[in-house]
Amino acid sequence: MLERLLDITRKLAAPYELTTMLTEVIDAGRAMLNADRASVFLYDRDRDELYTTTATGVDEIRFPAARGLAGECARSRRAINVPDCYADPRFNREVDQTTGYHTRCMLSVPLIGHDDVLVGVLQLLNKNGGVFVAEDEQIASAVAAQCAVALQRVRLIADMVARKKLEHEMVLAHEAQQRVFPTQMPTIPGYDIAAWSRQADQTGGDIYDVISLDGHRHLLLLGDATGHGLAPALSITQFRAMLRMAVRMGASLDAAYASINEQLVEDLPDNKFVTAFLGLFDASAHTVTYHSGGQGPLLHFHAATGACEWHGATTVPMGMLGGLPLAQPQVFELEAGDVIVLASDGVLEYPNTAAEQFGTERVGDLVRAGQGASMAELIDVVRQAVDQFGTGVIQPDDMSMLVLKRQ
Repeated sequence: MLERLLDITRKLAAPYELTTMLTEVIDAGRAMLNADRASVFLYDRDRDELYTTTATGVDEIRFPAARGLAGECARSRRAINVPDCYADPRFNREVDQTTGYHTRCMLSVPLIGHDDVLVGVLQLLNKNGGVFVAEDEQIASAVAAQCAVALQRVRLIADMVARKKLEHEMVLAHEAQQRVFPTQMPTIPGYDIAAWSRQADQTGGDIYDVISLDGHRHLLLLGDATGHGLAPALSITQFRAMLRMAVRMGASLDAAYASINEQLVEDLPDNKFVTAFLGLFDASAHTVTYHSGGQGPLLHFHAATGACEWHGATTVPMGMLGGLPLAQPQVFELEAGDVIVLASDGVLEYPNTAAEQFGTERVGDLVRAGQGASMAELIDVVRQAVDQFGTGVIQPDDMSMLVLKRQ
């Protein structure tokens, strides 16, 4: 018997994946206890359920961890030997009724791994030639101890591999999203333009873009999909793709805004939306004509007076409501030295340890004090100020800025 147990231990030490290891555990239990059938119920800690993906003769079974003989075995963490299953009210007859199998007797043994962690339950059915006895319980407990450690090892390795794969995929997603941002800002005579974005996760829901239409007209975009992470990144990337397609088709500002909004209403879940500033910048007329769906406040710094004029959104966020009549676009008229600052809420609402927000006043003061700086330098000043203000706070949201100055 000892040699057989050692042989089982040797087999369970092999680098199996989970399904193969479950089969090895079942075969080991059946061989050692002379059982007709066996099942391993793994414990799902997050859902507090027991489930099996490998069992002789049945498909996956999943049920609350407090239910039936397996549940009592898991809860009590002791072997349960039932010589006559149909005489025991704890026995669940549904599996027999489904499969046509008749369970006479059953031995349930808890699988306890390292650090007293519950891995699952091993059940052995119908001992050939009789019922399970006390000696069988001892043997089953010894087998179960080896099986639990083996299963725990396989699951830990599988989790590690899955985590590494996810990390690799997130790196690829991050690289793909970074390629969506413009590699450089266009050179616009008489103007200085710059942009910046920093995500809270590897992928984010913020986007900016400057699309040149002709020699003097450019489409400005600053967008923010709700949340941060992979799902918002997909939404905002879709948004940018639709905008660029609309531009290629020659759509006007109003037509592009309205059609993209309707498409987002169809595509996004009811609790998701995109805040977006979409503006047509005319460098010859010195104007920015825009719609702002939930994106704001927007800063227009007037160099002549030193005043910071903040403007709110012009309509609801995109993707929330379809069929709304589009209001007349608003217009920024730029004089010499004027600056337009578009900043996502990740910048304006960045908190400090006292739960205060960075706010519009601090941004306005920095813009006023930096009139002689380039727009790339201004963004860097704001970024550093936000980082210093939020010292000790993990970045809670994606941060983006798009700034434009008439020289």
